[in-house]
Amino acid sequence: MTEKIVVGVDGSETAKLATRWAAREARLRGATLELVSAWEIPINTYGSSFAMISDDFVKGLIKGAEDELAVALEEVRAEAGQIEVDTTMVEGQPASVLLAASKNADLLVVGSRRLGGFRELMLGSVSQQCAHYAAGPVVIVRHVHEVA
Repeated sequence: MTEKIVVGVDGSETAKLATRWAAREARLRGATLELVSAWEIPINTYGSSFAMISDDFVKGLIKGAEDELAVALEEVRAEAGQIEVDTTMVEGQPASVLLAASKNADLLVVGSRRLGGFRELMLGSVSQQCAHYAAGPVVIVRHVHEVA
């Protein structure tokens, strides 16, 4: 049975680093790589109970997620060649989507945005939620700044 690695894709720099790391790991293991993108309507969009969410707004969110997956797929091909890759796009909160996608995976890989401070304490981060609640191993890829 082939191993499966799930990686979160959101277009951020750390997600790109995580995708490249996961692609190399999939190539080394002979594993299937699943690129997962979650999209959701931001809570602040609902400003009032009278707010209307247009179809064009939702289509724009979906298009953005599709574009992020397409870019990630190109990067995977450049990094790891012809490994087996699946793509998944799901409406929902990113950590919940990734945790569900990783239930039958051997490894979950996510980037770390490093929000820091009060904002991170208040909202929590996707990487923290995945590390706390995943059923299996999680790799969190961080952006490392070089020190001169």
